[in-house]
Amino acid sequence: MTVHDKLFIGGSWVAPSDPELLLDILSPHDQSVLGRVAQAAPADVDAAVSAARKAFDRGPWPHTTPAERQEIVRRYDALRAARADDIAAVISKENGSAGWFTKAGQPFLTRQVNGYLKAAEEFGWEEVVEPADPSVGFDTIVRREAIGVVAAVIPWNSPFSAATAKLVPALLAGNTVVLKVSPENSLSMTLMAELWHEAGLPQGVLSVLPADRETSEYLVSHPGVDKISFTGSTRAGRRIASIAGEHLKRVGLELGGKSAALVLEDADLEAAMQGLRFAALGNNGEACILQTRILAPRSRYEEVVTAVKDMVESLKVGDPSAPDTFIGPMIRRDQQQRVIDYITIGIKEGARLVTGGPGIPEGLEQGNYVTPTVFADVDNSMRIAREEIFGPVLAVIAYDDEDDAVRIANDSEYGLSGGIWTKDPDRALAVARRLRTGTVSLNGAPMSFDGPFGGYKSSGIGREYGKVGLTGYVEHKTITRNR
Repeated sequence: MTVHDKLFIGGSWVAPSDPELLLDILSPHDQSVLGRVAQAAPADVDAAVSAARKAFDRGPWPHTTPAERQEIVRRYDALRAARADDIAAVISKENGSAGWFTKAGQPFLTRQVNGYLKAAEEFGWEEVVEPADPSVGFDTIVRREAIGVVAAVIPWNSPFSAATAKLVPALLAGNTVVLKVSPENSLSMTLMAELWHEAGLPQGVLSVLPADRETSEYLVSHPGVDKISFTGSTRAGRRIASIAGEHLKRVGLELGGKSAALVLEDADLEAAMQGLRFAALGNNGEACILQTRILAPRSRYEEVVTAVKDMVESLKVGDPSAPDTFIGPMIRRDQQQRVIDYITIGIKEGARLVTGGPGIPEGLEQGNYVTPTVFADVDNSMRIAREEIFGPVLAVIAYDDEDDAVRIANDSEYGLSGGIWTKDPDRALAVARRLRTGTVSLNGAPMSFDGPFGGYKSSGIGREYGKVGLTGYVEHKTITRNR
C-alpha cells in the first residue's frame, strides 16, 4: 500500500495542516485499500495561495519568456510520456477505468500539450495593431499578459486530461496555479505533481491539493485567487459562477452534457456501432462528452435498437486491469447507486428495457459495478433522456425526419458534444452546422486539440484547447504611443 503523508504546496512536499486527514483510497473493483494520502484543509489552501501569490507578484515566472515556459511544458510532457504505463495503471486502479481506456489516453495527452504549444508559439504575446484610420498619429500595442493566480478545480473521471487542459495553458501564459483535485485521484495526481517538479517549475508556481468540496469552495472564494477554471457538474458550476460573479473573478466552466448521436437513414450500422462503443460508453460511461442519446429514424428504429443491444452485450464488464475488459466499475459506491437509481427511473417512466437492468453483474458484487443498460421507446422528455447519468446507460429515441432529429438533439439543457452517422459527408456537415453544441464528431472522427472545446447553454462558459483555450488565461492590455 502506498502512503503519501505530505502535500505538494508551492513546489515542495510539506506536512499538512491536519495530519489526521489521511484518506484511504479504495479500489472500485474490490474495495481493497490502494493507498493512504494526505488531504488538504483550508489552512493548506491559504499556504498554497500565498505561495502562488508571491511567485506571481515577486517571482520570476510571469517575467520569463514564452519560449522558456514552453520548454518546461515540453520537459514535463516528455517525463510523463516516459511513465505512461505507470500512469495508466494507477488511474485504472483508483478510478476503475478499463486499461484500454487509460492506455489509449496517454498519447492524447501529448496531443493536448502539442495543441497548446503550437498556439503559444504562434500567439501574439505583444503586437502592433494596424490602425483602421491610417491618418492617426499614434501606434496601438496589444499585450497579452498572465491573469495572476489560477484556482483550477478538476473532477475525478479523467484526471490527467482535465489537469492538462488547465495547467498547460495557465502556465504557458505565465500564471501560477493551485490545482484542486478529487480525493479519489490522490495517487495519480501525486505522481503528476512529482513530474511537474522534476520538469523544473520555480518555487511557488504550482500546488496540487486533494481535498473535499468544502475546501474546494474555500479555494475558489479565496481573495488571493484571480481566475477560477472548473470542470465538473453543472450544479457545482452554477455555484462557482455565483462566487466568481460576487468577487469579479475571471471564470471558465466546463460542465455536464447529454449529447446525441444522430444515426441518419443511410448510416452504416456496423460502422456506427463500432464507433459508438467509444463515443457512448468510453471510460465506463463516466464522461461528460459521451453520446448517450442515440437518435434513430423510425424507418430503421428496431434495426438500430437491435444493433445497439448487440453492441452493448458484446462488451466485457469486469476487472479494469484485465486486457479484455471494456467496462469497469463505477468509481464509488454512491456513483454506482446513482446509476442503478436512474435505471430504475427509466423503467418506471415506461421506457422499454432492451438489455441490462438494475442488477449487479454476477460475480462482481464486491465492486462498484453496474450492468450496461439500453432503453428503447424513450421519449426525449423522460429523465433518462434529459439528465446526465454518468454511467453506461443508453437511450434510443425515434425521430421522423432530419428536421425532427435536429429538434430532438437541440431539445436539451446541455450542449457539449454530439455525433452524426451517415454515408454522405456533405449531409453530415450540413446537419452538424444546425446542432447547438460545442463539438460535433462526424462518423466517429476523434476530438481535436487544435480547435476549442466547451459547451453551449448549461454545458459551460468559455473554451479549452488550442489558441482559444490559451486566450482564456490572459488579460489584454492596450498601450498607445505617439509616433
